[in-house]
Amino acid sequence: MRVTHAGGREVEHPSPSPTRERPWLFAFLIAPDAVISLGLVSGALTFLLRNQGVDPARAAGISALIALPHAVYFLWGPVTDFWIRRRAWLMLAAVASAATMLAAFHQPNLATRWAVGLLFAGACLGVVVPAACGGIMGALTSETARRRAGSFYQSGSLTIGAVAVFLLVSCAGRLSLAALGWMVAALIALPSFFALAAPPQSVIHEHGARETAVRIWREFKSTFLRWEALPYSLLIIAPGSSGAMIGLLPELARDYGVSGAQVAWINGVGGALLTTAGALSAALIPVRVRAPIAYIGAGLANAGTLALFTLGPQRPGVYFASTVLYLVTIGAAYALFTGVELEFLGDSGKSGSSRYAIINSLGNLPVVYMTWLDGRGYAHWGPRGMPAIDALVSAAAITLLLGHFVFSRRWRERRRAKVLHAGRDFPVVPKEPESDPGI
Repeated sequence: MRVTHAGGREVEHPSPSPTRERPWLFAFLIAPDAVISLGLVSGALTFLLRNQGVDPARAAGISALIALPHAVYFLWGPVTDFWIRRRAWLMLAAVASAATMLAAFHQPNLATRWAVGLLFAGACLGVVVPAACGGIMGALTSETARRRAGSFYQSGSLTIGAVAVFLLVSCAGRLSLAALGWMVAALIALPSFFALAAPPQSVIHEHGARETAVRIWREFKSTFLRWEALPYSLLIIAPGSSGAMIGLLPELARDYGVSGAQVAWINGVGGALLTTAGALSAALIPVRVRAPIAYIGAGLANAGTLALFTLGPQRPGVYFASTVLYLVTIGAAYALFTGVELEFLGDSGKSGSSRYAIINSLGNLPVVYMTWLDGRGYAHWGPRGMPAIDALVSAAAITLLLGHFVFSRRWRERRRAKVLHAGRDFPVVPKEPESDPGI
């Protein structure tokens, strides 16, 4: 339904019910980014480069370069807020990224200048997908659908990323580089067409650049320039549930007497299944539990699993038990983190993808500084120091924030009760109904 409000702004008002919002779609909508960031950059790329005789240091440098767009995509991700629908941007970006990656894999070597440039361009196009996904999720009307969308978003990313790694690594010895390129392109492009099944969303048409700028500024102000934005921002950049230990757990394996084959299973496909299970389990948490509180609870549980590493004996059994619990709780925390982002974001409006991209980029900071801090813990206190410093710093920071979110909610409920009670003491004079000339 289209409504033209006073002031000349035309808005399309769909009214999708929660059952029609289909949160499971986000498991597929995030697939193009998962294939690039988890399947290729963090998974198979260095393996493929090593197979081509590329020096490990050079391979690590290429991988770091291709990972860079994920840290700065808020610079161009906002394009999905303009001109065409976000789901159209998602499909367009996925297809363009797939074509660029295919061209890179058709180069004689992935380490050549042309191949690296094409891989980087493909990654830049691919990160438009999470920006579009954030804007689409922000437009979901049901809190239940939002929470479930966060779970499917993370579980789909982890699962599809793991499948991409498995396919590329297992087929690398049997298929040519060009054939692998077709595989990568298909994994990136085809899932994006699930966006055609996404429910219709509001399209806000502003007449003139000035009116558009005013609306976007108002939305940014309502998200970031308010007192409540401070605790949300602190929670987003807090060390709890950073997941920094995921990439460091294999380094601890030798200290706990775990073999390489065992590490490959529990930190590879098995690890992906465990984090996926954790992400899906987050959907079981009742919606009445606010996303920040549920996320902090998962973060404290995750810190507790690292305490097992610290306090338990350095034996394989302790490593396996602690790693399983860590991966399940970090999967749940990742899904709940998306819920925190969406609660911080509020309604998508005109600039939902822009604001989501900024929030999500801030959420990547803890991975960087906690990886460094965990390394310092190992350097100073040995194998126990790495999980110990992660657990202590994470638990301390998010416990302080837990106090705010619990007591601020109680304060708001008491204030609302007082207002309602005061309203009963005074008669309410009905106002004359006003006609809206724009409807």
